Amino acid sequence: MGGAVSAGEDNDELIDNLKEARYIRTELVEQAFRAIDRADYYLEEFKDNAYKDLAWKHGNIHLSAPCIYSEVMEALDLQPGLSFLNLGSGTGYLSSMVGLILGPFGVNHGVELHSDVIEYAKQKLDFFIKTNDSFDKFEFCEPSFVIGNCLEISPDCTQYDRVYCGAGVQKEHEDYMKSLLKVGGILVMPLEEKLIKITRIGPSAWETKKILAVSFAPLIQPNHTDSGKSRLVHLPPVAVRSLQDLARIAIRGTIKKIIHQEALGRAGDGLKSPPRFKRRRLRRRRMETIVFLDKKVFANRISSPFDDNNNCEDMEEERLEEEEEESKPSELKPEPPINFLREKVLSLPLPDPLKYYLLYYREK
Repeated sequence: MGGAVSAGEDNDELIDNLKEARYIRTELVEQAFRAIDRADYYLEEFKDNAYKDLAWKHGNIHLSAPCIYSEVMEALDLQPGLSFLNLGSGTGYLSSMVGLILGPFGVNHGVELHSDVIEYAKQKLDFFIKTNDSFDKFEFCEPSFVIGNCLEISPDCTQYDRVYCGAGVQKEHEDYMKSLLKVGGILVMPLEEKLIKITRIGPSAWETKKILAVSFAPLIQPNHTDSGKSRLVHLPPVAVRSLQDLARIAIRGTIKKIIHQEALGRAGDGLKSPPRFKRRRLRRRRMETIVFLDKKVFANRISSPFDDNNNCEDMEEERLEEEEEESKPSELKPEPPINFLREKVLSLPLPDPLKYYLLYYREK
């Protein structure tokens, strides 16, 4: 499902559209969405559709529509240091965005039914850490993925501050989902064709809020073994940070403070920051409809009811915009932002392995 906002030309424009439509409402969520390019989680041959507000599925690989993910992120009310459980973690796109907010002292676990999807998610996670400069703007809570059916989690598992389920939950499994939540925690899941937010306000007290109507594929029921026993899913233990990890976090934090102070010093000297790249004004939005027929997908763009009345005005407006663009000198594409943290770390008088540890935090 999706199609609530206009398609973007790139990830930033998609986020602009989600903000304009009020799907993204807080700065933390916006930063996480901008930090990770949605197209990086698509197979190469399907990347042309990455910035449309539509779900994507290929085999076992699945991504929900951007408007759904943004509503989920906002409803979870994420904060640094919380624990998060993603049921049906898929490509790891959502888990990675959550990890940017949770920070180094959070917990970020995912359960996924398909082993090939877990391998795909691990590849995408490695790609993000190694190649994305946004990684250095955050202290990341790396997600850990385990294989299994999320309806068979071991009863002795720890409870979580935040839980999300990415498949339709049957009514009979509602209490099971609630049992995964700490008091004060938030559960977001599709239940009876609605995305709902459940807050645990006491040991047996709950507050439920409906967010929006949705259509999700239902959870797959457990397939018991011949002996009739279920295959229990054991979640990763909550590990204590090593002294080495804590030192790395502290050093990176100190370097970031130095960079911030240097930037303030440059601003105080009267140096202006370079102007932001100005985007073209958003066009009037139109609805997209997706028709499924005999396992084939047909996309059609339908004009809004106002288009008939304003058709001439729109054509004139677009003609004037094109003439205005042609009369302007061509704008150069802005240079990618400088990764000051990376530059500062690489300039330190330290052995290369230690520099790379400060940047990547784990052996590659």
